[in-house]
Amino acid sequence: MDLARGSLPFMGMIMVVLVQTSNMVVTKMAMSDGMNKYTMVFYSNALSSLVLLPCPLIISRRPGSCPPLTFSVLRKIFLIALIGLACQMCEYVGMDYSSPVLGMAMMNLIPAFTFILAIISRMEKVNWKSSSSQAKLVGTITSILGAFVVTLYKGPPIFLSPSPPPVQPPHLLFLLSRQSNWILGGFLLVAEAFLISLWFIGQAFILKDYPVVMNLMFYSTFFSTVLSGLLSFVTVREPQFWILKVNIGLISILYSALVSGVFRASLCTWCLKKTGPVYVSMFKPLGVVFAAGLGFIFLGEMLYLGSIIGAIVIVMGFYGVMWGKSKEEETTIEGSGVGESLASSVHKTPLLQNKASSV
Repeated sequence: MDLARGSLPFMGMIMVVLVQTSNMVVTKMAMSDGMNKYTMVFYSNALSSLVLLPCPLIISRRPGSCPPLTFSVLRKIFLIALIGLACQMCEYVGMDYSSPVLGMAMMNLIPAFTFILAIISRMEKVNWKSSSSQAKLVGTITSILGAFVVTLYKGPPIFLSPSPPPVQPPHLLFLLSRQSNWILGGFLLVAEAFLISLWFIGQAFILKDYPVVMNLMFYSTFFSTVLSGLLSFVTVREPQFWILKVNIGLISILYSALVSGVFRASLCTWCLKKTGPVYVSMFKPLGVVFAAGLGFIFLGEMLYLGSIIGAIVIVMGFYGVMWGKSKEEETTIEGSGVGESLASSVHKTPLLQNKASSV
C-alpha cells in the first residue's frame, strides 16, 4: 500500500481529530479567561467569511460551473445557517458549563442521530431483518444511553489535575450548582450533536439543487455571521467584550476560523477522498482520549469516572452504527445498489464532512 492510501491518511486523520479537540480546549481556555462566547462566535464566523469570500468570485467566472442561485436555494441556505449558529451556541455554552471531554464524547452521537433523522425523512431505507439495520439500531440506542450516563452520572475523580482549581467551600448550594451546570452542559452538547445531524439532512437536500460546495460554504458562513452579529448586538451590551486584545481570546478566534476551519476541513476532505467515509469516521472516538489529555494538562480538569464509563458506552454504540453502515456499503457494492445510507452520501460530500468533524 502506497503512502497516499496508507500512512499519510492515518497521520492526517490523527491531525484532524487533534485539531478539533485542541480547538475545544482553546475555546474553553478563552471563555475561562473572560472572553464572551457570543462575540467569539461572531468574530470567528466573520473571519471565516473573509477567508471564503474569493470562492464564489472565482467559481462564478468559470462558464457552466455554477448553477443559478435562486431565492429558494438562498432561503434554504439561510435556514441551514440558522441551524449552524444554533450548533455553535450549544457547543460554546455547553463547553462553558462542562468540559472538552464531555464535548468530544457527545460528538459520537452524530451517526446515531443522523440515522434516526434519515429514517424519519425517508432518506434511509431500513430492512429490520438485516444484520446491518439491527446493528445500527442497537448502536443508536447504546449511544443515547451512554450520553445519559456521561451527563447524569459524574462520579468520583480518577486523576487529580496537576494544577487544581481553587478550593471552593463545600456548601450544599454550591455543589448542587456545579452538578446542575454539568447536566445542563451535557444536554446542550447532546442538542449540538442532534442539530449537526439535522444540518446533514438539510445539506443533503440543498446539494441536490445547488451542488457548488465552496459557494455553499461561503453563503452559509456569511448568513451565520449576520445572525451571530445580530445576536451579539442584542445580548452583549458591554463595550469591553467587543474589544479584541492580544490574548487567548484572539488566539481562539484565529485558531477556530483558520486552523480548525480551513486547515482541518481541507485535510479531512483529502483523507476522505483517499480512504472513504468509514475509515474517516473510525477516528472520531480518539477525540475523547485527546480531550482528556489536553484538558488535564492545559485546563487542570479532573477526569471523572462517569465520563469514562459514559464515553466507553457511547464509543461502543458508535462502532455498532459504523459497522452497520460498513455492511450496507459492502452489500451495495456487491450488487444490489439499494438502501445506500444517508451517512455514506453525507461523508462523501466535502462540506458535510467539514461540519461533521466539527462545528
